[in-house]
Amino acid sequence: MAPSSQAVKKLVPLEPGQDNEFQSWQWLVFFLCFYGFMSQMRPGESFMTPYLLVPNKNFTKEQVTNEIMPVLSYSYLVVLVPIFLLTDYLRYKPVLLLQGLSYIAVWLLLLFGRSVLHMQFMEFFYSLTMASRIAYSSYIFSLVRPAQYQRMAGYSRTAVLLGVFTSSVLGQLLVTVGRVSFTELNYISLAFLTFSLVLTIFLKRPKRSLFFNRIEPARGGASPSELDQMHPGPGQSTGKKLNRTLLVGWGDCILVRMLRELRDSLRLPQLRLWSLWWIFNSAGYYLIVFYVHILWNVIDPTKDTTRVYNGGTDAASTLLGAITSFAAGFVKIRWALWAKLIIGAVTAVQGGLVFLMYSTSSIWLCYAAFVLFRGFYQFLVPIAIFQIASSLSKELCALIFGINTFLATVLKTIIILIVSDKRGLGLLVRSQFLVYFMYFMVLSIAYFLGALLGSLWHFRRGHHQPLPLAQELRSPLEEKATPMQSLQDGALSNLQPEATTLALEDSVWTSGPVSREQPEAKA
Repeated sequence: MAPSSQAVKKLVPLEPGQDNEFQSWQWLVFFLCFYGFMSQMRPGESFMTPYLLVPNKNFTKEQVTNEIMPVLSYSYLVVLVPIFLLTDYLRYKPVLLLQGLSYIAVWLLLLFGRSVLHMQFMEFFYSLTMASRIAYSSYIFSLVRPAQYQRMAGYSRTAVLLGVFTSSVLGQLLVTVGRVSFTELNYISLAFLTFSLVLTIFLKRPKRSLFFNRIEPARGGASPSELDQMHPGPGQSTGKKLNRTLLVGWGDCILVRMLRELRDSLRLPQLRLWSLWWIFNSAGYYLIVFYVHILWNVIDPTKDTTRVYNGGTDAASTLLGAITSFAAGFVKIRWALWAKLIIGAVTAVQGGLVFLMYSTSSIWLCYAAFVLFRGFYQFLVPIAIFQIASSLSKELCALIFGINTFLATVLKTIIILIVSDKRGLGLLVRSQFLVYFMYFMVLSIAYFLGALLGSLWHFRRGHHQPLPLAQELRSPLEEKATPMQSLQDGALSNLQPEATTLALEDSVWTSGPVSREQPEAKA
């Protein structure tokens, strides 16, 4: 079959229009990946906390821990939903410009700010950049056809990870080998960010988006969204006037249908499990990521900047996270049976690593524990994405990822307000890590109890038949209509690395749409 198809391709020459389209696609992929790579080139980012603690900035550890850092979480919670809606409504490019300008504002305040208030404004602008990261991953899917989603996700994710890795390595080399000061390193970061902002100006603004700009004119009518194809409304075939009416009533019609579909999907136990994992574990993960740099400075308060290895640690953790994410695509486990047990084990290991970071006086042990901590988290991210998104339309996928991220942000903000903020307990960073250790231990115990109760329930019900190798999530209607044999055809081997690249930069709001097309038959 494969040789014959190749022969046909050789016999049939490409038409001039097809050749131009292919060249246009190549250029689009290259430019978007180059932009994604350059937007991550911030070599001073790994050294922001040590920079704030140098004598010429004159901030104390208590000010950074209890007054400056909490503002990031508060601001992120406030801007998250508005930025998500504006990203879709404004069709991505304006939000990408906002992200570029916010990054420049962050580094200008870092370089020239002198007060705690200046640094709090810096954290606010940094929260804007975090919330705006959805724009890039959503933007790339708005410019290509659904058949190209998977490849585009792989290319863009690779570019982003390569950019983060290169930026961290470059920053470490400049500090350790080049003996560049933190101030000079921040000027270099500002130059990279300015160049990235210039690249943003040349990005093409798409004509469609996921929610607000879903219906675009075509030759014979309109191009409905995926949700419209799943649940066609009574006015789909009546022409442009009624299409405009549907757009006006989007909030009363489409959103209601989406929420109803989401309610039905939440009846699936695996969807609930992985959504809860995303909410609780990602909240704990970001607490560690936000405050670990301060802990490093407490463990090793060296005045010699060439001995600060934050950049190398970030590079190593990024590389290990990419490797574990890639490896997760080839793991074959009966997730419907073992998910809670595996989640509990991974969470317990993460808790142990957090305790090691809390208790050790060796900076190298703390570095290694953090690298492993991020690697374990990134291992479960693509599996959670697959389990959540495998039965959802891309609209519902974006909605549920957004809800999970928002709830995780709310939980993380509450913990910071109680534990870290000076208006709460105002704990020192070491004491905070002890609290985070107990948080992960409570989560792991809850997962183990859930696994035990689930096993007892299956035993009492007498369900001894083997479960499918990797049970995919489906809606209740599909479960009734699809024979049991089809479950075994949905093995986790279908989870290729390119399809697990929805979580772009440690943030679910950076998730792109999931292609719902059936895989082509293999030769």
